[in-house]
Amino acid sequence: MTTTALVWLRRDLRLFDHHAMYEALKNADQVILAFVFDTTILKDLPKQDRRVEFIWEALKEIKTELRQYNTDLVIRHGDPRTEIPALVEQFDISAVYCNRDYEPQAIERDGYVAASLKEKGVAFNTYKDQVIFEQDQILSQSGGMYSVFSPYKRTWLATLRDQDVAAYPVNRVIKQLKPLKPQYFPSLKELGFAKTNLTQLKVPLGMSGGEKLFEDFKRRINDYKDARDFPAIKGVSYLSAHIRFGTVSIRELVRFAHEHGGIGAETWLSELIWREFYSQILWHRPDVVEHTFKPEFDQLPFPNHPELFAAWCAGETGYPIVDAAMRQLTQTGYMHNRLRMITASFLVKDLLVDWRWGEQFFAEHLLDYDLASNNGGWQWAASTGCDAQPYNRIFNPVLQSEKFDANGQFIRRYVPELAELPDVAIHSPWAFSANERRGALFVSFLEQTDYFPPIVDHAEQRAAALALYQNH
Repeated sequence: MTTTALVWLRRDLRLFDHHAMYEALKNADQVILAFVFDTTILKDLPKQDRRVEFIWEALKEIKTELRQYNTDLVIRHGDPRTEIPALVEQFDISAVYCNRDYEPQAIERDGYVAASLKEKGVAFNTYKDQVIFEQDQILSQSGGMYSVFSPYKRTWLATLRDQDVAAYPVNRVIKQLKPLKPQYFPSLKELGFAKTNLTQLKVPLGMSGGEKLFEDFKRRINDYKDARDFPAIKGVSYLSAHIRFGTVSIRELVRFAHEHGGIGAETWLSELIWREFYSQILWHRPDVVEHTFKPEFDQLPFPNHPELFAAWCAGETGYPIVDAAMRQLTQTGYMHNRLRMITASFLVKDLLVDWRWGEQFFAEHLLDYDLASNNGGWQWAASTGCDAQPYNRIFNPVLQSEKFDANGQFIRRYVPELAELPDVAIHSPWAFSANERRGALFVSFLEQTDYFPPIVDHAEQRAAALALYQNH
């Protein structure tokens, strides 16, 4: 009897080093690949969403590749709770294979699908793929989860073995994919979405885009530690969206970093471990989605002035580095990691707005949005999470700007109204002298431009933030 397995693609949009796909191809006579555009998620997204387009482009590339094997990707648009069982019926599937997802809603969804399939006598097999170590594989000596990064990292590195980063050789068995005639592929419009500026931004897309970015970063990785904090230079990998959607293999990335060695690769590997640290926090503590990791800070009485939040969202705070970062996010769907820390600290500690407001805004705009990492990063900045920045350490946006964008190159790109300012003045234009510029008299800069005076005074807000935390 011929057995047919279904591989359900989710956060793993590639055809190589794919755990679930390899297991399916190894154990079944024939394999079908499927993806469901999940309407329970899509219904809440704006009609122009770069993430949907990123996924659509990745799937288009997968379909093109699959035609070489006389098969195709099966696409559905609906609720996976009903679409996956329907595909099982349509193709007489004996087992469904997929890679595990650790977000609370995904766990609930998969539990529902597994129960539905069990009633049909169909196995639901899940595998570890998007991380090196998952769930409770890395535990403290007391048997609990780590809530501080450094000891987690030490144990993570001590646990790592060659087999943990070994590739799953899908290419050896890929010819066992079931022959299929060309399948329907809905347009973005049919899915209810419109094209974004993704292609104009020249974001490398799909598996080939991920490979291109990784090959480029390999040549720069030795400089990563020194270059990663400066948003105006090409210092980071730019792989975060590809890691999020699985168009690259995390095993390949970690294997390269670990084997390459050197301070640059070690620093980048540490960032990849931070991602897994936050993933295990979310798995152990799903309550952090709505609540603080540290319960004592869950009800901090933030004033939450809507007009201050609106100015932050629009990049109109009067602090150039903050405004440049926020405009980068809304215009491109990307924000440099150093800038994520600066803008998050500014929202919570300067504007005294609840971190959950900012977390949600990032969730709506980041192309690489990942629940665990976004939540962990925001709680770190707000001093409410695990391994958080102490609340009495508050980023000074001007000093951060002077340190990490000294000549204002990044600011000038996204706040062009400040382009003519000299480097010395671009970080705090409100302090720009109205009486001299190279010895010449001129009218106040702020009266000549559309740029904004600062909406708050940092020193005053720093004192207010400290009082807020201390009194609570």
